[in-house]
Amino acid sequence: MTNEHLLSILCCPETHQALQWADEEVVNRLNQAIEEGRLANRQGETVQEKIDGGLVREDGKYLYPVRQEIPVLLLDEAIPLE
Repeated sequence: MTNEHLLSILCCPETHQALQWADEEVVNRLNQAIEEGRLANRQGETVQEKIDGGLVREDGKYLYPVRQEIPVLLLDEAIPLE
């Protein structure tokens, strides 16, 4: 299964909106914030582990982290995007 095929069948677990791969710039910015201890997930917990990538909800409000090539599609783990 290719990444694009996987992306075509995944959706936001809350709104069922389509997801798209996060730009490298966004991933780098979030990882910098994680490293500085200033990034919280949707539940308000500080994100401790850097991300390898992310899936951004169609409306651009949340990013679901990808770690070790596995998308984490849990609502509480979503990272709000300003």
